[in-house]
Amino acid sequence: MYGLIDCNNFYASCERVFNPKLEGKAIGILSNNDGCVIARSNELKPFVPMAMPAFKIPPHIKKKITLLSSNYELYGDMSQRVFSIVQDYIYDTELYSIDEAFLRLQYQQNPIEYCRSLRIIIRKCTGIPVSIGIAPTRTLAKIANHLAKKNPEHHGVYRLQLDNTVFETTLKQLPVSEIWGVGRKISAKLTNMGIQTAWQLKNCNANLLGKQFSVVLERTILELRGTPCIELEGIHTPKKNIMTSRSFGKTTNDLNDLQEAIRLHASKGAEKLRAQHSLAQAVLVFLKTNRFGEQQSQYHPSIVIPLLYPTNDTRDIIKAAQNGVYQIFKENYFYQKAGVMMLDVINQDKRQLNFFSPIEDEEVKKHSNRLMQTLDTINKKMGSNTISFGGTNANAPWNLKRDLLSQRYTTKWNELPVVKA
Repeated sequence: MYGLIDCNNFYASCERVFNPKLEGKAIGILSNNDGCVIARSNELKPFVPMAMPAFKIPPHIKKKITLLSSNYELYGDMSQRVFSIVQDYIYDTELYSIDEAFLRLQYQQNPIEYCRSLRIIIRKCTGIPVSIGIAPTRTLAKIANHLAKKNPEHHGVYRLQLDNTVFETTLKQLPVSEIWGVGRKISAKLTNMGIQTAWQLKNCNANLLGKQFSVVLERTILELRGTPCIELEGIHTPKKNIMTSRSFGKTTNDLNDLQEAIRLHASKGAEKLRAQHSLAQAVLVFLKTNRFGEQQSQYHPSIVIPLLYPTNDTRDIIKAAQNGVYQIFKENYFYQKAGVMMLDVINQDKRQLNFFSPIEDEEVKKHSNRLMQTLDTINKKMGSNTISFGGTNANAPWNLKRDLLSQRYTTKWNELPVVKA
């Protein structure tokens, strides 16, 4: 038996925990640089579609709603608090996203009551409302979670069983495009084939569609029938390339600004490499001007810098990335975006060196591993970038534009909530 726990309107709920005045209000969370709406409370959904640019929201609607910049520090910390509680009560838990996790419920005699109790504990300890869907497979647990969230009579928890009429009715009403694991292109092809609902897909020939599309779709069909096919460890596989990039709050033509931004992206990329126990063999660096600036000259350079040997040491990756940005930078352009991609990523335990490649000194390698491990441990415990390579300018053009940012109540000492009595 599987469960899918999902935080309801997570970003908006995080904001409400520390600002109760927002309870019942229409809330929209904006993307990087306050661009588009990326998260909505239930109250906002009838008025503003997902991904709508903030500047396109009609003035009469803007007066009635609350728009906030993405407070990633707050959301990340609240996510950690919620799922640390979940893991205290359900050992076999795997995070799927910042607000979702899959659960194995094989040891709970009454999973519905157990999950209802867990839901109450999470709300009491964190203030975050959650919904839990229970079903024989992960794919069906996703559907069950949707039912738990949409129907108040389920009190936030719903178990989807194969042998009742609700199961058939639900799958007949669910468009194939909304099934977990079925992408936009595949759903369009399935629709053209006359397969429009989850019920129709469930009754298809799994082997035939697996050969025509992919083994993933074959497993999805089997999961809709109640046969578990997706293992916990199968969801997250190490990435072959790792990209870190971000648009700037303001354009800049200053090389120092660009080097500073590239240094931060390279550091983040190296951290992601270590998190999945990987090494990179090359680094791609790119810059972009504003393609919407009709009066501005356009320039979108990139360069690949091979690394001396496969590494996840932040210092080596920063050095290569800085070399790259120095080579492609031109003074007469105003840049709006920069990024770094880790290329040819391999498992750190399975690397193969070329016969002519230089060999790392073992003592230097051990020292590097200890240093990076210490760096990651401190930053994980004390907060991102507690220790970093090089200083950062708080007013640099590459910083995110977050004019509507709420306080980072749980991660910044000078922004802690103030209680007045």
